[in-house]
Amino acid sequence: MEGTEKGLTSVIDIIAPSSVEVDFRYIRVGESFYTTLFIAGYPRYVSPGWLQPIVDYDHTMDISMFCYPTSSADVLTDLKRKIGEMQATLSSDAEAGKVADPTVEAALEDALGLQEELAKGIERFFQFGFYITVSAPDLPELTQTVKELQSTLGSLLLSGKTATLQMEEGFKSTLPLGLDRLYVTRNMDTSSLASTFPFTSAILTQNKGVMYGVNQQNGSLIIFDRFSLENANEVVLGKSGAGKSYAIKLEIARQFMLGAEVIVIDPEGEYGTLTPTLGGETVDFSSNSEIKINPFDLSEVYEEGENELGLKILSLHGLLKLITGEIDAEHDDIMDSALIA
Repeated sequence: MEGTEKGLTSVIDIIAPSSVEVDFRYIRVGESFYTTLFIAGYPRYVSPGWLQPIVDYDHTMDISMFCYPTSSADVLTDLKRKIGEMQATLSSDAEAGKVADPTVEAALEDALGLQEELAKGIERFFQFGFYITVSAPDLPELTQTVKELQSTLGSLLLSGKTATLQMEEGFKSTLPLGLDRLYVTRNMDTSSLASTFPFTSAILTQNKGVMYGVNQQNGSLIIFDRFSLENANEVVLGKSGAGKSYAIKLEIARQFMLGAEVIVIDPEGEYGTLTPTLGGETVDFSSNSEIKINPFDLSEVYEEGENELGLKILSLHGLLKLITGEIDAEHDDIMDSALIA
């Protein structure tokens, strides 16, 4: 009883799963199964946004990328040795009368170009690790999802390998802890590394505003402050029953929480329940209502440079012309004198 009163139960005990099972091809945490893939092979040429099919893949995944800067001097030394080895291989094949290996020739061309850029300081060198953890509620679905993901990776000329016998390390490497327990890396220069920037799809998120929904492309939140724009007008269109009224009521509640002053013109009485819930007041204008609109009333709030009386007379001229119809010049002068009086 004393231990319970002192609160010896830690946060880790509360959030920890009921069980963890580590297999050589998957890891089970609670009721979910996870498999981690590491990328072992990359294409020779890539374009910006080439990882978009993986980032927007239609399945729950955790993706981790680790970048390790490398000393250019050390890289140049290793690169010089590699270039010498490849040149020697090509020379040996030529002397033996063999056809030159096109793979070695392409690698030599890339190495010479990278050596020049590193020496000039145009590029820097990095070690890059790329891991993907896939989750599923059961093992058959997990196996099928991994096969489909590997097919998608193959279409991008990426070689995804299962972290066999290292599932626990792979799972930890894709947690938001910044820990690379697998350390399966690939050499990359600055340009190649920049092309792996994962945020390729549109993100409609501001640092303030209200949430309007979820981006279907990448699962990001749509957070927007329309009052930060020059024109804050909003138009909501949709078929009957699509949820237009619900969306507006939800936005009203969220804008009200952020301190917005909300006024609703409600001819159909749709907002009668929402108004008292948010502590608002319902003003009913009708022939039987105690509240009337006085078009002749002045606010008596003075703003510098504003002629409230003149603006009121102009608006009353327009109102009375709508009520009475066309007015000739003589009656217009009489009405103007009466309003001023």
